[in-house]
Amino acid sequence: MTDKKDAAAMSSNRPYLIRGLYEWIVDNNLTPHLIVNANTFGTLVPTEHVSEEGQIILNVAPRAVMDLQLGNKKVAFSARFGGVPTPVSVPCHAIMGIYARENGQGMMFDNELAPRPDPDGTDGPAAPEGGSDAPSDTDQPKRPALRVVK
Repeated sequence: MTDKKDAAAMSSNRPYLIRGLYEWIVDNNLTPHLIVNANTFGTLVPTEHVSEEGQIILNVAPRAVMDLQLGNKKVAFSARFGGVPTPVSVPCHAIMGIYARENGQGMMFDNELAPRPDPDGTDGPAAPEGGSDAPSDTDQPKRPALRVVK
């Protein structure tokens, strides 16, 4: 008998789609942009550039960012905003879409809930492109719980 992973237990396909579309856009000499829900817990973006709707559009072209990491849990890089080097970190579930600036080709994603941590406290295997010096996904604080206050 073979072990089949239940579809509900599978990891998100979003990070894989982000990486694939990013590579496709760059290979076609276009400029990849991410649409991000900046109000998602764990998102680190310059708040002065967030729209009234709580979104930010990030240029992630190789010439615009440094140390780009397209991991299974988050996308992280350093970029200049107003001439100031700024670290950016976005959980994959906060990424609403990726597209090419020049022609709008890309993909929007359905809303996705934040993944639950593994019961043993680890988030599973590291992303293949992350090196030993890469920040780990477990460096983020735990998500707070909501409760009714009367």
